[in-house]
Amino acid sequence: MIRSWRLDGPCQTLALVARSDALAEVIWWGARLPDGENLAALADAGDIDITGGQLDAVPPLSICPEARTTFPGHPGMMLDDAHGAPLHPHMTFAGEEAGPGRLSLRYEDAALGLSYAADFALDDETGILTARATLESRAPVRLHWLAAPVLPGPQLADEMIDFAGRWVGEFQPQHTPWSPGARLRESRTGRTGHETFPGVILPARGATNTAGEAWALHYGWSGGHRMLAEELPDGRRQVQFGHTFGSETAPGTRFGTESLLAAYSNAGLNGCAVAFQRHLRDRVVNWPDPARPRPVHYNCWEAVYFDHKPGELQEIATRAAALGAERFVLDDGWFGRRDDDSTSLGDWWVDARKYPDGLGPLIDHVQSLGMEFGLWVEPEMVSPDSDLYRAHPDWALGPADQVLGRNQMVLDMAREAVRDYLYARLAELLENNAIGYLKWDHNRVLPLPDAGQARGLYALLDRLRAAFPGVEIESCSSGGGRIDAGILTRTHRVWLSDSNDALERLRIQHDAALFLPAAVTGSHVGPRASHTSGRVLDIGLRAWEAAQRHMGFEMDPRELTDDEARVLTDVTAWWKQNRGWMMRADILRLDSADPAVIAEQHLAEDGRRFVVFAGQAETSAQTTPRPLRLTGLDRAARYRVELINRDEATGLSRGTVALKAGALTLTGTALMGQGITLPWTFPARIWVIEGQRQ
Repeated sequence: MIRSWRLDGPCQTLALVARSDALAEVIWWGARLPDGENLAALADAGDIDITGGQLDAVPPLSICPEARTTFPGHPGMMLDDAHGAPLHPHMTFAGEEAGPGRLSLRYEDAALGLSYAADFALDDETGILTARATLESRAPVRLHWLAAPVLPGPQLADEMIDFAGRWVGEFQPQHTPWSPGARLRESRTGRTGHETFPGVILPARGATNTAGEAWALHYGWSGGHRMLAEELPDGRRQVQFGHTFGSETAPGTRFGTESLLAAYSNAGLNGCAVAFQRHLRDRVVNWPDPARPRPVHYNCWEAVYFDHKPGELQEIATRAAALGAERFVLDDGWFGRRDDDSTSLGDWWVDARKYPDGLGPLIDHVQSLGMEFGLWVEPEMVSPDSDLYRAHPDWALGPADQVLGRNQMVLDMAREAVRDYLYARLAELLENNAIGYLKWDHNRVLPLPDAGQARGLYALLDRLRAAFPGVEIESCSSGGGRIDAGILTRTHRVWLSDSNDALERLRIQHDAALFLPAAVTGSHVGPRASHTSGRVLDIGLRAWEAAQRHMGFEMDPRELTDDEARVLTDVTAWWKQNRGWMMRADILRLDSADPAVIAEQHLAEDGRRFVVFAGQAETSAQTTPRPLRLTGLDRAARYRVELINRDEATGLSRGTVALKAGALTLTGTALMGQGITLPWTFPARIWVIEGQRQ
């Protein structure tokens, strides 16, 4: 007997088949199949041959490959009984539930007292496939590994793209050829990690940003993950995602993966990127007020660091508001006796030395300027030099002699008493002060991976969100160390990187757009001389780079010259005028013929307008700019395109480039075929082109 199932979206199909009562196999994940497709025949057509040196039957590559079948690759489940004896389940069909766009399959091993469920959902509007796995046991078991439902890797593909990174150098694409064996990426630091973003892109041969087939996956978990992309000896390929191996530290009777989000595209990498951008923005993030425009940030960290003087902060707030800021965030240094990073984490009360009248006077001043007040916290951490640690040294996670990170330890968030303490301190701050925003930081890795830590964090965030639903929260972890769909179900913004170097940011946010929408991606105008790179950059680049995402400032505004203040004020005003459509636009990465140019196109939901940002990241190899081809336009429509910062052309741009003189009107065919020719410019500059459908 053959069972078959399919989930269909406008442009894709997921099809599964099970022979007899065995675990289902994904036999198709790709372009939309015709409604009458015979899935049993499709499965038969995909069966592979058997030759010398093989078993007499091919072990199935199921949604949870079983070791007991002599499966030649990594199994989808690894567990022991409570005494440490390995268990090798034999799952058989136990039931199904199906509805529009969703499917749940249930299996059991009656002899071992185990049950397994795989849940799938395909979102018609965003194009994202969501898959989760759950394991239950009659008796406690020790789980080492449980994969989310396993998806096949494409055959006509030569490489995979995953992401490495570091502090101030997040989202670095790694191109790895498919080859026999496994590509293993694992975050064992107890958080998502700068080093290993939980995502992978699988482009078909010849795919680009704008054309060709691509598949992409992202695991929405904040506690550290494992990704395995494996080519079996027979040539089949599988992709597995789950929690970090061994991070379930205690026996249990119920375990589950988080959601694996997956996208298929026949429009290049951009098709996957748009699916993720829309899904995270419209399905994952729970906005307190979805209709509220995203406010322009100001963060005081790189202006004052720990040196808090209320009068000086009020002066800075006044200048920030004059530039266009709508939210003022007071960063680290306001609590305990926090004069540097060696003390006071855990002591979440206002430092009376710095703020003898509390935060009220500063908040009142900020609000009098028309700005919302936000506050930095790092609740999951504790300083050994703190009242909290002296009272509860047992609340720290890991051994007492562990190596510190940034002079701090991690609180054991799995403890209810720890969460109760943190909730009480944060709730008191939010109840007694007009705080509309929390910047929630996480500045050191865990001593050991522990899934209970992430679950404890989620529980605390859920409790706070229920009690204070109007407060927005930003996920920061030394910059981009905790960015994933799991944390975004509980937060509303991510701090992409601690680098405010606009050139570095240009690249980081361009690659992060393969998964992240503009509305959640914080991007700030940094100081003239970057505090992390030492590089001095033009205010035009710094301002327009920040205007590509959720815009903010993070410098001492008193350093600005009159001309710099004018440029920043003008760009901020432009962003405010356009944020209504830009924060819902699709970010489309452009295939630049010049590798020195990093370019992207923000296309409005209705397709009637767009803006192109073309950053000259370095000196080009050729003398003059190559044409830049656009994407996603109606070929027959005509578009008016205009270089809105043409006044930034340098004296070395001596030709009669049409866009320097004024607007052009061209068809979508021309703009996507020949493209647009930009004037010559210096490295570390950027061109901004607006387009309007006529």
